[in-house]
Amino acid sequence: MSTFDVAAATTENRIRFADAVDALPPELHHAPTLCAGWDVHVLTAHQLQPMAVGFLRFVVASLRHRGDVDATVDALARRLAQRPLPELTAQLRALSHRAVSPPRVGPYGPFADSCIHLRDLARPLGLDVDVPLAHWRAVLDYLVADGAAPTLVPAGRLAGLALRATDQDWSHGGDASGQEVAGPSEALAMATTGRAVALADLAGPGVKLLAGRLGAGAER
Repeated sequence: MSTFDVAAATTENRIRFADAVDALPPELHHAPTLCAGWDVHVLTAHQLQPMAVGFLRFVVASLRHRGDVDATVDALARRLAQRPLPELTAQLRALSHRAVSPPRVGPYGPFADSCIHLRDLARPLGLDVDVPLAHWRAVLDYLVADGAAPTLVPAGRLAGLALRATDQDWSHGGDASGQEVAGPSEALAMATTGRAVALADLAGPGVKLLAGRLGAGAER
């Protein structure tokens, strides 16, 4: 493709996620993921949430939580998770083609989520499932751009860092003053969005600085 098809990529990743969950034995349906407080069942519900819960319903729900986006997302995911897991994955497949473009973040917000949350599922369970390298390139471009969702990359997290992928020709912030953080594209994206477990796959003088900015908490 001459240009990246974000809608098609998001659809592919939703189906990948559903396939990965359906392949799990029942005893892992409530296994923890990299998302704080979310097991496999709740994370699956969250993946379905953008298509199953419209923007107006989300706004109404957020009013109940005084505008706290994280609390709203958590409540909606847990409500959806009251449904059986096979029902959630079936609906995720059925609605996988549905384009979602939230205010401020556009279609790249849900796309980035589809990549990151697949690995939130796969990493702790040791699953050999990932998105194509081209997807990670698009995610990294989005994460370092001014329009990236602040819930993914808070302001200042990447200040003074020079990011470099070792599995493809991608870099950002490579001026002389930047402290390098280098590694696989997936690990760069996961660490950039607060997944401290991915720091072990990165190298360079900037890793310690990034680690200090992430803290000990898991992300969503």
